Amino acid sequence: MSLRRPFNALAELAAEVRSPGETDALAPGSRLWELGRIGVMTGILTTNLIGAGAVVVIALFVVPLPIVGRTAHIELVNAVLSAVYVAVAAPLGTFIGVYSMRNVRRWLRAGAQPTEVEIRQVLQGPMRLFAVQVALWLLAAVLFGFVNGTYSGELGLRVFFIVASTGVVTASLAYLLTELGLRPLAARALTGGLPRETLVLGVATRSVVGWILGTGVQLFGIVAIGVMALTHDPSLTAHGAEHQLGVAMVVLGGIGLLVGLGAVIVVSRITADPIDSVRRALAEVERGRFDVRVAVYDGTQIGRLQLGFNQMVAGLEEREALREAFGTYVDPDVAAAIMNDGVEMSGEAVEVTCMFIDIRNFTSFAEQTPPDQVLAAINELFTQFVEVIHAHHGRVDKFIGDGLMAVFGAPRRLVDHADRALQAALEIAVAQSSAGLSFGIGLNSGKVVAGNVGGAGRLEFGVIGDAVNVAARVEAATRETGDTVLLSEHTRELLRGEHPELVERPGITLKGKTEPVALYTPAI
Repeated sequence: MSLRRPFNALAELAAEVRSPGETDALAPGSRLWELGRIGVMTGILTTNLIGAGAVVVIALFVVPLPIVGRTAHIELVNAVLSAVYVAVAAPLGTFIGVYSMRNVRRWLRAGAQPTEVEIRQVLQGPMRLFAVQVALWLLAAVLFGFVNGTYSGELGLRVFFIVASTGVVTASLAYLLTELGLRPLAARALTGGLPRETLVLGVATRSVVGWILGTGVQLFGIVAIGVMALTHDPSLTAHGAEHQLGVAMVVLGGIGLLVGLGAVIVVSRITADPIDSVRRALAEVERGRFDVRVAVYDGTQIGRLQLGFNQMVAGLEEREALREAFGTYVDPDVAAAIMNDGVEMSGEAVEVTCMFIDIRNFTSFAEQTPPDQVLAAINELFTQFVEVIHAHHGRVDKFIGDGLMAVFGAPRRLVDHADRALQAALEIAVAQSSAGLSFGIGLNSGKVVAGNVGGAGRLEFGVIGDAVNVAARVEAATRETGDTVLLSEHTRELLRGEHPELVERPGITLKGKTEPVALYTPAI
């Protein structure tokens, strides 16, 4: 494989990382795996080759090595050992990293939803690769330190330090590149949401790692060189130039390590704390709390994030209040249909069962009772009626003064709408009123047109058709028969389940109908 292919693939990968929401979620699984694999291989090989070159440069031109006899022989041994080790360790580390994600490859090619194991492998892949790289570099440090230690203990110690410190920097660079390269895979793995536990380094930890990589290791190297300079020649006097230079390197490098680490920890917390506050507030929103807010105390982009979160939650709170109010004044089934499909609910022919309920002698009751008691009495009954109707998947279409109309079968389709309507009517028939009010219930089934009715921006979901008018007439007929529940012939024909015996009430002519309509009442 030529070097052009992995670098071209890495360029494609970087281009896709810039817009993961648009490209990564739609890219074929095999292509995502190929880009991720080549990107990881390229990142690891490139950083390790650079690291190996850095070891040579540092050993020859930066860190002073003790003068040891047979220098040419030592250099030849190190050159051969380096070539052999790099030739073995670099491919081995790359193979281990790619092999550790074998389940991810199968998941991507299958195109299925990722399991928890596969999500964990994607998110923790960079850290596993980092561990493998650090282990290989430390093994190299021990190996080269031991070989060079056979010529001189001081030489072996310094070689060990050079290889180990360079290896940590190299492995850290490989970690960062791998995390960047696996972002398209992570975007695909996290389409279903984040796992509950944190599987990667946090924002604060990443900042500290970045400082250690960019500054900490180098400062530690300066301190180590100073210490080696001070211990290299015991004959140095306290006033000698080399002694003073070594002391300066140790003191200034040590101060840089302590102050720099402390500063980066504080800065990382300054960055991470407001993000954590937004994360905690977001968890409260997920639990249904829309009154939560975060304090906006940062003037940077993080402050804009805090402010944006507050504005978003305020909008959600307003929307939730509107939804609750909407659900109070509009039937839940209709509200859900509007929220999901919008207000364009065009007319549709459907078979339903309509129920009309009317309170008897309500006019005389209202004349003799204070208004607040009238309202309390009717609301008491309506509360019982509505709960029963909803329990049987019916929909309260409208309240009509001292009565109501309910529909079973629209907008929610019900095959057994007649059975549900009769069961609801039987339960309502036993409802009790503290004011002693009685009522009549009429049922009729038939084809209706269900959809939005209205105009000039004022719409109402309703059903229109002769079946609705007949149901109202059936309810009115309860005054003639004295029954609480009456149902039409068509409703009786649609009944499928077990019900009380139905007794016919013959000879009833409904208003608006020229022919008598067969009516039935349950024997209860």
